[in-house]
Amino acid sequence: MARSSLKDYQEKRDFKRTPEPAGGRGPAAAAPIFVIQKHAARHLHYDFRLEVDGVLKSWAIPKGPSTNPRDKRLAVPTEDHPLSYAGFEGVIPEGEYGGGTVLVWDTGIYRNLTEKKGEAIPMGQAVAHGHVKVWLEGSKLRGGYALTRFKTGKDESWLLVKADDDEADPHRNPVADEPQSVLTGRTIEEVSSEQ
Repeated sequence: MARSSLKDYQEKRDFKRTPEPAGGRGPAAAAPIFVIQKHAARHLHYDFRLEVDGVLKSWAIPKGPSTNPRDKRLAVPTEDHPLSYAGFEGVIPEGEYGGGTVLVWDTGIYRNLTEKKGEAIPMGQAVAHGHVKVWLEGSKLRGGYALTRFKTGKDESWLLVKADDDEADPHRNPVADEPQSVLTGRTIEEVSSEQ
């Protein structure tokens, strides 16, 4: 399943030109991982990725995640990425799909909190049904988050919302105040200039 779901990812990229990983599992983790990558492409956005069924299910979040439960962040689904992408930082060449600079803004493990009628729903089914609840254990983001799908005409979009729990903080702005990579401490400008 993971191999076939990466077809879109692989067809959109020329791996002779881009430093992005062509595939691979990445380091083994005791629990499923999440990663949020800051991506300075045509428009700056944040790619929110959850390990699901051997791949990273991915959404582009134009404004980035929030710690305020009142904020509803648009999350546009993108193609599945390989697990090895979770550690990718670098510059995708201009003219390539997603051209621009990428850094790992946050990463960690997560727990699936998705339920229906009191029964746990596997993540693959939760994504397919359009409603996902997770508990993030990251360096910058912690606590509950929900992703909910909605339709706008023919297009499919989602909303990412912080749960109102002990980790919520309406006065914190991690996107503006914590711009550095959690892996290297570099800013997006530093990653770009060091390539």
